[in-house]
Amino acid sequence: MPDPLAAISPRRTPQSRPADTRQARNSAGGYGFQVDHVTRLRRFLTLGTTGGTFYATEQAITEANAKVILDMARGDTATLVRETVAVSQAGRAPRNNPALFALAAAASLGDPAGKRAALDALPLVARTATHLFIFCGYAQNFRGWGRGLRRGVGGWYLTQDPGRLAYQMLKYRQREGWTHRDLLRQAHPAGTGQHRALFDFACGRDADLMDLPLVSAFLEAQAIATPAPDTPTNPGQRARAWAKLIETHPDLTHEMLPTEALSHPLVWEALIAAGMPQTALIRQLPRLTRLGVLAPMSPTLAAVCAQLTDQERLTKARVHPIAVLLALRTYASGHSARGDSTWTPVAKVTDALDAAFYLAYGSVEPSGKRVMSAVDVSGSMGDPAAGTPLSCREAAAALALVTAATEPNHMITGFTDGPYPSRITHGVGSGLTPLNISPRQRLDDVMNTIRRVPMGGTNCAAPMQWALTERAEIDVFEIITDNETWFGDIHPHQALEEYRQKTGIPARLAVVALTPTEFTIADPADPGSLDVSGFDAAVPTLLADFARGAI
Repeated sequence: MPDPLAAISPRRTPQSRPADTRQARNSAGGYGFQVDHVTRLRRFLTLGTTGGTFYATEQAITEANAKVILDMARGDTATLVRETVAVSQAGRAPRNNPALFALAAAASLGDPAGKRAALDALPLVARTATHLFIFCGYAQNFRGWGRGLRRGVGGWYLTQDPGRLAYQMLKYRQREGWTHRDLLRQAHPAGTGQHRALFDFACGRDADLMDLPLVSAFLEAQAIATPAPDTPTNPGQRARAWAKLIETHPDLTHEMLPTEALSHPLVWEALIAAGMPQTALIRQLPRLTRLGVLAPMSPTLAAVCAQLTDQERLTKARVHPIAVLLALRTYASGHSARGDSTWTPVAKVTDALDAAFYLAYGSVEPSGKRVMSAVDVSGSMGDPAAGTPLSCREAAAALALVTAATEPNHMITGFTDGPYPSRITHGVGSGLTPLNISPRQRLDDVMNTIRRVPMGGTNCAAPMQWALTERAEIDVFEIITDNETWFGDIHPHQALEEYRQKTGIPARLAVVALTPTEFTIADPADPGSLDVSGFDAAVPTLLADFARGAI
């Protein structure tokens, strides 16, 4: 007769039951460790809540994360402000909205010192006028326009150099239901000189623009679109006039030009030659292709490809790798994800975007360790990543490729659930699938490959179980997942400990979270385990440092 007591062991617990008092039931029905409030904050800041997850609606996960932010705003404002500024300044998030929300909460709900610190940090987080508009919208959900908010918003305008401020006010004239006139009338900043002239201009009052050449150029650009007797009247003449104006005033951006100007290839060529901002260039690639600006063998095509692969410009512009990946997938598809626009992709542009993805991660020093990069390809990973059209599994595969490009001794696998045969190549249902992808492939091809991998349930213990069965010598298990593990007869942290004991290898576990939940499979008390969030430029270096034992 089987002995029921033989199944009781603190070393092996089904994932449907807690293995530790620190664990709680996750959204998938399994159990995981609950992360602390700072880790939860970082996940929120880097991943946001747009789109929700497979197991939780957007509203539910937004409310859960918002509660963490609001509790920190009231009880630990200093940490909230410090972490928010750090993540935003480093460009760790695909979108800045979560950071702006957190700062607005701190500026509204914190103690007096915390509110002041949050408003003082406003220029560091709201780096563009669009960011400022978004912040003000969030802030109005919490508070009215008291003295502190007026001081903070007014300070955003007054602390900027007049030339930069003119650029911001002309490039982002209105967003999110706000205009600069609206904010200036609320904040009443007491500017003088050029600041006062800019404020008068924004509010429709007479202004002395003699010392503000960009504003004068902006007005001249508008005048060209509505010909007067002394201005060009045919489209070709107007295009040449706009191009000449851009050559004279290279700070002019496409947002500052009339709509008609943006239909002329000559105007875009002038904008590119003037040094078009990196993010804007990436976003405008489909339009530039449709207009024929990126003609094969043309000097403009060469200039665009050189700019796309300029690592210094990518870093300075805080271009998020996922933004590049998304641009690559859209551009290579030849059609817009939201409209009916189509274009024929230019191969050199596609190749440049592919290279830009890896360059956006910067230079990563390899750890020299034996690394298994295990991608969760379960059903829940088919949901959007950080509110983008990319799925979590696509983002995870792309991050695994960065490790593959860095670490000479690596393997990339996908895992779901299932039994474990004696060899990884023995049929279907092993729970672990070798992913036949490589950094030598173009990323759009890799995305197509990962989308075809069969989905299943989630068993985050699978990589360690397979490695033990196969006697594979692994120094670092890098698991990229949503942490919603639920399948299997052993928890991931137990499988890691079993692997260590039976192989004698002090293997480390790095868990990269791709959703802003409150759970992790990494034991917070294990110094050989690391929990990180997101897929930004800092992650590969962090993983390599952890692998070599530097952290």
